[in-house]
Amino acid sequence: MAQTRSAPARSSRPRVVAIGVAVVALAGLAWWWTHHEAKAADSGFRTAAVESGDIRVSISATGTLSAISTVDVGSQISGQVTDVLVDFNDRVRKDQVIARIDPSTYQAQIAQGAAQIASARASLATAQATLRNAEIDYDRKASLSGQQLIAKSDVDLARAARDQARAQVNAAQAQITQQQASTQTTRLNLDRTVIRSPVDGVVLTRTIEPGQTVAASLQAPVLFQIAEDLSQMKIVLAIDEADIGQVKAGQSVNFTVDAFPERSFRGKVQQVRLSATNTNNVITYPVVVTVDNRDQVLLPGMTVNAEIEVSRRDNVLKVPNAALRFKPADDATGGTANAQPQQRGGGMASELPKLAQSLHLNASQQDAFDTALAQMKERMAARAAPAAAQQGQGGSALFGRGPGGGPSSGGNANTGAASGAMRQRLMERFNQQFAAFRASLDDTQRTQWDAGVTALVSARRAPIYKLVDGQPQPAVVRIGVSDGTSTEVSGDVHAGDLVITGAERAATAKATQ
Repeated sequence: MAQTRSAPARSSRPRVVAIGVAVVALAGLAWWWTHHEAKAADSGFRTAAVESGDIRVSISATGTLSAISTVDVGSQISGQVTDVLVDFNDRVRKDQVIARIDPSTYQAQIAQGAAQIASARASLATAQATLRNAEIDYDRKASLSGQQLIAKSDVDLARAARDQARAQVNAAQAQITQQQASTQTTRLNLDRTVIRSPVDGVVLTRTIEPGQTVAASLQAPVLFQIAEDLSQMKIVLAIDEADIGQVKAGQSVNFTVDAFPERSFRGKVQQVRLSATNTNNVITYPVVVTVDNRDQVLLPGMTVNAEIEVSRRDNVLKVPNAALRFKPADDATGGTANAQPQQRGGGMASELPKLAQSLHLNASQQDAFDTALAQMKERMAARAAPAAAQQGQGGSALFGRGPGGGPSSGGNANTGAASGAMRQRLMERFNQQFAAFRASLDDTQRTQWDAGVTALVSARRAPIYKLVDGQPQPAVVRIGVSDGTSTEVSGDVHAGDLVITGAERAATAKATQ
């Protein structure tokens, strides 16, 4: 019995030790964070930690829901409406009778046309009899004229009478054809007194009542509006010209409607139309979004507040936008010795291995890359040594540096984008340094490599300031997408680093004195 009780006691010791180690680790982490925050507070700077997370960039717009296909059903004839067989929201089938117009006028016209056809046929019979008599008379006189028993003028008169009788027969036949065509038109109008649905759908509007007179003179009046299919709907959004370049077909759209404020709906961009609209000198473009409405909760005409997701970056490093705007007070005088970034070249040497890893290189390709990368680092170190003696006025092997450690892109430290000439020189240098490695790649890898290098060279770069041992330390980072609050960065930063977002008032006042 004693041995049975002592076994659990021995097995619980590792658990107690593990709990103790966890408590010590948490206490150490709390002490480090408190010490870190205290140093940040004592430094006189406001800071924020570099975080790893997702950045979602979207464009907001408003629009109106409508059916994908809406058909206006009108009347091609005038008359009094005798029956209206459908109402609002009724479902109809194709060729279903939905209204009738009084047909009596057209029925009378058909009867009149039938009588006129009969009269024309009687006239045709008379003309045919006259023609037969004229032909017999002409043949007899022509025979007598050959025997010189009658005058030639009598033959000519008989010929003229025959031709005239033929013309009368043709006229009578044409009269019959004309009356038949007129009667056929009247029959068509009679058929049009029955209004049928051209499609399967739902009646959205009805503008007529029984007894109402329809006047179809210059254009067909709209009697019904039928939505072909409400299970699929569309939204037409008005996108500003400044944002339209980011919108592409296939992008996802999240939207809400006032009827269901707690519910979010999804759609997809189907079309970016080219027809611009000018409203008070504001240019917008219509963007068509398709919506799945199988549950039929969305109704035509609802106002939509939509967001088009134009870009999404998952699990990236991001910093507050304030960190990109911060600039120490002493930088305004041309920079200090602290203004030299620890990593020049915007982190190109660290970004290239990541790009190469995505290509899934074989052993020989990896050796060629490592050799080219080592040679590049040697050149960078050789060129950076003289620059370090110039107290922040030098450049790197890949990117020029301006006063205060900012990018030398025409003095625009906010964008940090290299000029066109600089980008061209960088691409030429890369092509030379990595020519052997690039030649070892297959077509797919080469395409990915060229696209990646172009993205790295043309990427926007900007300086930020990390707080290291209570002092600001500049670093150049590559800027990615921004959601208006945070911006994606890469380069000489890591998750957990403290970046300076501003100076405390007391520190600012002291610096001013």
